[in-house]
Amino acid sequence: MSAPPLQGVRVIELAGLAPGPFAGLLLADYGASVLRVDRPAAISGDQLTRRKTSITIDIRDPKSREILLRLLAGADVLIDPFRPGVLERLDLSPKDVLLKHNPRLIVARMTGFRRDGKYKDMAGHDINYIAVSGVLSMLGRKGEKPFAPGNILGDFAGGGAMCFLGILLALISRSHTGRGQVVEANMVDGSAYLATFPRLGLQTPAWDKPRGDNLLDSGCPYYDTYETKDAGKYFAVGALEPQFYAALLRGLGFDSKSLPAREDRDNWSALREIFTRRFREKTRAEWEAIFDGTDACATPVFEQSELEAAGYDQRPAVHLSQTPAYPIKPDEGGWTGGGLMPGDGGVETLRAWMGWEPNKDFVVRKDGALFSVDGRAKL
Repeated sequence: MSAPPLQGVRVIELAGLAPGPFAGLLLADYGASVLRVDRPAAISGDQLTRRKTSITIDIRDPKSREILLRLLAGADVLIDPFRPGVLERLDLSPKDVLLKHNPRLIVARMTGFRRDGKYKDMAGHDINYIAVSGVLSMLGRKGEKPFAPGNILGDFAGGGAMCFLGILLALISRSHTGRGQVVEANMVDGSAYLATFPRLGLQTPAWDKPRGDNLLDSGCPYYDTYETKDAGKYFAVGALEPQFYAALLRGLGFDSKSLPAREDRDNWSALREIFTRRFREKTRAEWEAIFDGTDACATPVFEQSELEAAGYDQRPAVHLSQTPAYPIKPDEGGWTGGGLMPGDGGVETLRAWMGWEPNKDFVVRKDGALFSVDGRAKL
């Protein structure tokens, strides 16, 4: 097996939750060495810790902060999960301090709101970021309030994954210019960009109706979910094309001539009622037996606890045939996650990166924080 594509890339991840750690997780899964920096006496709730190690640094203490600066001198990427202005107040300004300290460093800054505009100094969560991006207004069933899809769209897709993309682009740029740069990602712009298709769809019949009344947003009866006979189990239907719709009707036991025409939107409510009654006549397993191997675009809605048994164990996001990512095993955090306590594995990482040894090149305080010996640490 070839080496992972990011092998040799050193990443320092300032501890946070959700988007920053997810960007670090993606980097780690594709071969980067990721070192999380925790605060003294921190109790980490981070679950996105696979293949990472940790050290504890008191950034407010000059001798402890010196350890961070020495590490950054040899690092490739710094992930900053803080709100605007935090690094600057800590005398760690990316442009004025960090990039002068290491011109090859890539400083990836992850925020919720944009760094400009009226929300920049406000606290928020995923639901707020996708709300002001305009995306939340598109999500939800007809006649109901907007529905937030957990924190997947803002924190992870529009946040962490977009930050990861920015880091990769900066690494590519550095391979040509030899210089690092500041990467600014935020969940408002990230989630809005992900919604490019429905935004453009507002100008077409595919998405020009109110929320929940369009082809792909639960308005269409042949692009929806249906409860089966075993209550709490569901089937997903996505039979958009005519040939797939015909296969769906065959599986359901219908003759297309006996049903209202699907092309007429006025018939959608009636079709939904027909499909709802029919799906409730059989269990999910019975419908699986009917639709497996067909082109009806009809599949079971698996619950998380069922995925591994169904053959959908977690794998890396993409497979690279020449430079693959590491395989993901359940006991490495694929399903359980967590397990990285502040300080875990950090000494080994310092030894591998810098050749440092405890009590020679750094000292560990009682609270776990590392600091320089007499203000010095070897490069």
